[in-house]
Amino acid sequence: MKSTLVLMISLLLALVARAQTFTDTITKTMSFEKKDAGNAVVIANINGHVTVTGYDGNQVIIEVTRTINAKTQERLEKGKEELQLGTMDRADTLLFFVEGGCNHFDKKTNNNNRKGRYGDRWGSYGYEWSGERCDTPYDYKLDFAVKVPTQVNVLISTINNGNIIISKVKGAVTANNVNGSIKLTDLAREAWASTVNGNVDIAYTKNPEKDCRFYSLNGDINAHFQKGLAANMSFESFNGDLFTNVDQLEKLPVVVNKEGKGTMIKYKVNGNRFKIGGGGALLDFETFNGDVYIKE
Repeated sequence: MKSTLVLMISLLLALVARAQTFTDTITKTMSFEKKDAGNAVVIANINGHVTVTGYDGNQVIIEVTRTINAKTQERLEKGKEELQLGTMDRADTLLFFVEGGCNHFDKKTNNNNRKGRYGDRWGSYGYEWSGERCDTPYDYKLDFAVKVPTQVNVLISTINNGNIIISKVKGAVTANNVNGSIKLTDLAREAWASTVNGNVDIAYTKNPEKDCRFYSLNGDINAHFQKGLAANMSFESFNGDLFTNVDQLEKLPVVVNKEGKGTMIKYKVNGNRFKIGGGGALLDFETFNGDVYIKE
């Protein structure tokens, strides 16, 4: 038994020793050709963290830490050659994405792919996921560290092995994750945040004047607003509860929404609607297995 265990450990160590790892840093600096209030930065990551920080400059500064793992040197070299930082310059919008391997980022032929919970806030660009099996012979992770002009709008996404952190951005913020958390601080305008497995933490330095939506399937939502919040609020959860220290909270009448056409009509009843203070923009909170905490 002892000899068998030693053999298994030796084999495992041999496999680990044969694994190849490569790490480097990719940097990129870009500017908006057309400068206006609608300027936006789109970052579409797949595997890895995304950290975005607003600053008092005019350029978008990208630093990406690229890590590639493969079982052979040949496969590692293939990953180094294929996997790159992709960019698109649309004059008033700058897009950064993962290029290479099974990833194809471009203008979508079917814009409905991005519609749904947040409408079409991602524009007409995104990854085209084909139904065909596509396996890269290497594993990879790209961690984005980004500095943006403080007033721009940002649209940020990642899927696996990473969290999204956005701070000091005064424009509108959209963040979409799957397996990771979202943290938005120093917010001053409308924001939308959605994740499947992780918490959503938001903090406002100036209360929003337009509608916002925050969603987590398997996580809590922690929202901090400034004193004197005036808004309408909607809360929906399957296994979660709402906690708040807001004093001026008035329950609103039940709303019935009609969806569908013809004989396929669905009615959705929302009875968890409230007015905070004098009312205002809609703050929409939804979880499935998580609580919502609202503080001011």
